[in-house]
Amino acid sequence: MLALTDIEAAALRLQGQLLDTPCVASKTLSHITGADVFLKFENLQYTASFKERGACNKLVQLSGEDGRRGVVAMSAGNHAQGVAYHAQRLGLRAVIVMPRFTPGVKIERTRGFGAEVVLHGDTLDESRSHALMLAEREGLVFIHPYDDEAIIAGQGTVGLEMLHAVPDLDTLIVAVGGGGLIAGMATAAKAMRPGMEVIGVQTSRFPAMVNAIKGTHYPQGSSTIAEGIAVGTPGVIPQAIIARLVDDLVLVDEGDIEQAIVMLLEIEKTLVEGAGAAGLAALLKYPDRFKGKKVGLVLCGGNIDPLLLAAIIERGMVRAGRLARIRVSARDVPGSLARITAMVADAGANIDEVHHQRAFTMLAAQNVDIELVIQTRGREHIAQVLDVLKIAGFEAVEQQ
Repeated sequence: MLALTDIEAAALRLQGQLLDTPCVASKTLSHITGADVFLKFENLQYTASFKERGACNKLVQLSGEDGRRGVVAMSAGNHAQGVAYHAQRLGLRAVIVMPRFTPGVKIERTRGFGAEVVLHGDTLDESRSHALMLAEREGLVFIHPYDDEAIIAGQGTVGLEMLHAVPDLDTLIVAVGGGGLIAGMATAAKAMRPGMEVIGVQTSRFPAMVNAIKGTHYPQGSSTIAEGIAVGTPGVIPQAIIARLVDDLVLVDEGDIEQAIVMLLEIEKTLVEGAGAAGLAALLKYPDRFKGKKVGLVLCGGNIDPLLLAAIIERGMVRAGRLARIRVSARDVPGSLARITAMVADAGANIDEVHHQRAFTMLAAQNVDIELVIQTRGREHIAQVLDVLKIAGFEAVEQQ
């Protein structure tokens, strides 16, 4: 059974091989949430994820014969990069099996570390089956992303470092996919501070661990912006540890995660992927539960597809009222559009898009719908722009 001594031994092995990342207070997030928030910046690791801790701890313990055979792993990206990078450092052959729809940024970075990338299957479970087949066929050592005590011990060093940095933390909030990170962190935390609360977070689209631990039957989705924790089958070893040591598991929605990504980008000036924002998403969704407590969040990964990030930022601006779509009805006469756009500009809003609609409207034939996408300062500013247009005699409404 995994113990604190295993995690401490892993910490010794990892010294000098990866970062002891910062664990620092966030005054702004503390003010917003009502908790005393500390952030562990695992997105600053060389591969931008905590996953290289477990990978390195596993690889450095391989015997000479196993090392010569090479290794194979299945991963949506972060475990892949961790295994590939440290295998390259140690001179080992690495084959990585990834789901076909893994973000391109993760695929290219994994190849950049010298690994042989095989795209197979639409889910991690399908990728795992193929990786196991390759292990048997080519004599490779299979490196599981979470169902392995050496991997879990490596991930547990995150908790060790957090408690060394902030010994009086009350609560740890940790993203859960297969469960390796929270299993390792809970093992360390509960041994060092038995009264500490450890809370796991899953996306409502992939609630496999919640179902396994709580006996619920939430349906599983097919995609999530938190692909790093999109795991359909929980790890056997992590599940046993979670059942024994983790105080609770909660679910967050896609919108919660999107909001957390944008907040971390704006407030902390740090980039995280969906899984890396899950802890903050839970804190924002359940503020009363953590109010007044000293809370540690793990920003567990920063590998996000740039196009996905752009879409999340834009959607975040819409939710915050800083990007709005308004429809203005006007007489279809020369100068109407110029007058409307001038009034919007005078009201202090910037126009992103203009769409002039004549055919697809229920207005009278001599009228026109003008749809504007505008940049504003927030909800109050949107209302001010609409008021200016209405006072001028135009019919103007915000489009959802």
